[in-house]
Amino acid sequence: MAAIVANRLTKTFTARVRPSGRLSAIRSLVRPELREVEAVKGVSFEVEEGELVAFLGPNGAGKSTTIKMLMGILQPSGGGASVLGLDPSRERVELSRYVGAVFGQKSQLWFHLPPSDSFRLLGAVYEIDEDDRKWREAELIERFGLAPYWDVPVRKLSLGERIRCEIAASLLPAPLVLFLDEPTIGLDVVAKREIRQLLAEAARVDDTTIFLTSHDMGDIEKVCKRAIIIHHGEVVVDESMKDLRHRALSLKHVGVRYASPVNLDLPTLSPVKRTPTAASYEVDTRKHSLAEVVRALASRGELEDITIEDEPLESVIAAIYSAGSGAEAHAFGSGDGSLERLDEASSDA
Repeated sequence: MAAIVANRLTKTFTARVRPSGRLSAIRSLVRPELREVEAVKGVSFEVEEGELVAFLGPNGAGKSTTIKMLMGILQPSGGGASVLGLDPSRERVELSRYVGAVFGQKSQLWFHLPPSDSFRLLGAVYEIDEDDRKWREAELIERFGLAPYWDVPVRKLSLGERIRCEIAASLLPAPLVLFLDEPTIGLDVVAKREIRQLLAEAARVDDTTIFLTSHDMGDIEKVCKRAIIIHHGEVVVDESMKDLRHRALSLKHVGVRYASPVNLDLPTLSPVKRTPTAASYEVDTRKHSLAEVVRALASRGELEDITIEDEPLESVIAAIYSAGSGAEAHAFGSGDGSLERLDEASSDA
């Protein structure tokens, strides 16, 4: 069953046109010029129960607007959505009982109160039975390691400690769907790793559907199984993380270092960087056989070192962003699979 459905979801805002010149500014006070801004343009996708989905896109792509419509905070201008079979725009109060949300820039905890008091208040807001709340609290305290700062005012917690409490608080009512908007923003490397592990555990233990937006590739790779990429208000890529990583595998970065200077140019491949004894190459495996490239480089002279690295996933996603249109983004990474062999390289060495 689909936990989240977006069906040609659109959202248009009316914005004032900023006047240029003093006369235009005065005229705009009486008769302002307005224009329509289409933030989301017919977005459609489905998320199954228990899925861990990354919702990606550059700033201004329409991610937050889409999430707000899915949560019932904004009314869509067109199309429709359902979350757990409920219409967010019409059944927001009922839906709030079954969804949780964590926003990296906003807090649902009371700043001057300890997490223990905030949890009691949230239990009352969600009308959770007292015995159930205590049992759930105890489970979350143990799972998230909250005991050391359970009675410390939130204002005295570090950012990492606060985010731990935020995620735990969002899981207090045992939501079926959890929306996360930049949950690890501003955290250090250690805190990010811990938060990712906790999110993965929450999804596994509670079978929670996770819908995550983030600019951190670590969040995406470690937590999510599928990526939906939105650009200019439209979905341009919707595929598994495995397929998205496969795009990265098509480009390899090969580095070599020789004991003495050699000819570093191959017949069909030139280095992107070079010194007399070292070079680095970008090898598109859809056009060149990686094995042939390595053989050709090894035949050039006495090798001291050779490295082969994948294209970072961050670079692949950035290329999809810069593709500009849905058709171009879908086409990015596709190839005809032909290989240009480098047999000549060995014979020329």
